[in-house]
Amino acid sequence: MSRATVLVSFTVLAAALCGCPKPATEMQPLKVPTAKDYGKPLPPGALALRKIAPEDYPDFGLGFDNLAGLEQAIQNSLAYLAKPSSHKYFPYGDISHERAVASLERFLEVIQSVRSPQELNQAIRDQFDVYQSVGCDDRGTVYFTGYYTPIFDGRRQRDAQYRYPLHGCPPDLIKDGEGNILGRRRPDGGTDPIYPTRREIEQGHLLDGLEVAWVKDPFEAYVITVQGSAKLRQADGSLYEIGYSANNGHEYTPIAEAMIQDGVIRRDELSLQTLLRYFGQHRDQVFHYAWKNDRYVFFKEAPGGPFGSLGQPVTPFRSLATDKQVFPRACLAYVTTAMPTNYTSASQGPYFSFACDQDTGGAIRAAGRTDIFMGIGPMAEAIAGRTGAEGALYYLFVKQ
Repeated sequence: MSRATVLVSFTVLAAALCGCPKPATEMQPLKVPTAKDYGKPLPPGALALRKIAPEDYPDFGLGFDNLAGLEQAIQNSLAYLAKPSSHKYFPYGDISHERAVASLERFLEVIQSVRSPQELNQAIRDQFDVYQSVGCDDRGTVYFTGYYTPIFDGRRQRDAQYRYPLHGCPPDLIKDGEGNILGRRRPDGGTDPIYPTRREIEQGHLLDGLEVAWVKDPFEAYVITVQGSAKLRQADGSLYEIGYSANNGHEYTPIAEAMIQDGVIRRDELSLQTLLRYFGQHRDQVFHYAWKNDRYVFFKEAPGGPFGSLGQPVTPFRSLATDKQVFPRACLAYVTTAMPTNYTSASQGPYFSFACDQDTGGAIRAAGRTDIFMGIGPMAEAIAGRTGAEGALYYLFVKQ
């Protein structure tokens, strides 16, 4: 999801796509208002969090009835922090590695002992310091989206029906120890600083022979490269699990923006479900739009996943993807935003939840963007594809 899920959502805008799309030639481009720059970078060296005063704390008791799966997510974070390699990412500001571990351990004790929202809220106020993301505007505004692991039909070998490939990591891809892409190794031993784009890879068949799986729909293949993982249903009903291995080093570009500008969808109707429906009806347009996103993801077999960029399993609604250049890895967070109220309705309701920072993504940049992992399969898709709202993001660290 680096994702190991590049797992990210399709747009950085709020949403739901059009109910009856028409070819671009039949529609005039829509006039779309300018959105906030949720990916606005921080000044060099700046961190995303700042400590806030107790009078600015949110009501943590609102998350009391929404704790399922949190203990497992915390244990996954502690497993990551137990690795010697995790120490190199601390201190984060005034947060030491030891304090990060102690904060998770203390919070486990808190949620196992409190019996009411009031007790939870008071325990946090008594025992923890609270830090808030500065957001995209230095006022704490964070835009939340959702990502998930799709389940599609797929095959390990190509046939007449399954002919759209997903590729393994190419041997000529050069990356550093952090997974950052440095370029492409040429046959003469030299280095190209930029790896080929999605279009160059697919149109030029540059990775023929490196396929790890095949699917029967070109947009499903695109979705998998955006979400960063998949479970592929085989002919015998078993699931073949693939996960993120690397990417080609290009920035992620949401294709929905181009579709909105072309007039084939409306911004106020944008959702993953409508994208799937639209390209199901207009398969000839898949590559026209997919190739506007230069980023391409490589996969490997990954049983037991999906896994986050920390190498630990991600937990539905308990794992967040953030920009790891400015947010602390594995640490405990509290989300206040809005989310679809059920799997079929477009209506949104208030959402308050504790989660752990365990993943990253191609479109998740700076202090103003966060992705919430929604789970696996169609129900998770229904929520993730319609999640898009502003909110606030807080981190909890035990008092020293």
